[in-house]
Amino acid sequence: MPKGAHRRITKQIRLIRASLVRTERALDRLAPLVRAAEKAARRGAAPRRRTLRLSPARRKILKLQGSYMGFMRQLAPKHKARVKALKEKTGFPAAIAMARKLVRKARG
Repeated sequence: MPKGAHRRITKQIRLIRASLVRTERALDRLAPLVRAAEKAARRGAAPRRRTLRLSPARRKILKLQGSYMGFMRQLAPKHKARVKALKEKTGFPAAIAMARKLVRKARG
C-alpha cells in the first residue's frame, strides 16, 4: 500500500459512517410522520379544504364577469376597446350585450 493510503482510507470510512448516522437520524424523524399519514389514509381522512361561501349578490357579479370575459376573448382588439369603455361607463350588463352583438356579427 502506498504511504498515507491507510490514513486516506480511514478518513473516507469515517465520512461514510458520519453520513450513515445523519441518514439514520433523518429516517428516525421521518418515521412518525409516515405512520401518521398512513393512519389518516386508512381512516379515509382527506385533507380538509376551505368551502367558499358566496352570497347571492357576489355569485351574480362573478357570473356577469365570467360572461363578459368569455365574450371579450372572442373579440378583436378594436372591439374589445369599445366594449371595455362601455363597461367602465355603464357596467357589465350593457357591455355584455354589446359584446354579444359584436361576436354574433363577426361570426356572420
